[in-house]
Amino acid sequence: MDYITNKDLDLVGLLQKAHHPAAGAVVLFSGDVRDNNVGKTVDFLEYEAHTSMASKMIESILNDAKNRWRLNIAVAQHRTGKVGIMEAAVVVITASAHRAEAYAANRYIIDRIKHEAPIWKCEFFTDGTKEWGGNCNCHKDTGDVNKHIYEFEDIL
Repeated sequence: MDYITNKDLDLVGLLQKAHHPAAGAVVLFSGDVRDNNVGKTVDFLEYEAHTSMASKMIESILNDAKNRWRLNIAVAQHRTGKVGIMEAAVVVITASAHRAEAYAANRYIIDRIKHEAPIWKCEFFTDGTKEWGGNCNCHKDTGDVNKHIYEFEDIL
């Protein structure tokens, strides 16, 4: 599977492949582009990635989650290039015996991808301005720029 792609994400196709006979829960998270941020109207986003490094990191994150929550399935894919309003920029799907594990693992995976993978976002606003970044704001919850929210069991 390509963890990084410049093509539209096929949520239906990915979900169809994410079922397992031992799984009673399948959770799909789709990170979609919204039309506003920081009080401004968003036109579109553009993502860049260090593709080989990001792919290896995502694979490692998925393996960590599979082992930690005994997942039957763990899938993640992130877009690069221009992503329009209401389009999916990232998808994470987890399947496990029970919903608690599927939800916890899904959140863990998306948080780690967002905060650790070398994928960069640029927001293009309708007023002609643009802004890079905005991937990680965990310090608002953890009080430390070096600590991420998924590192605290009681937050998950």
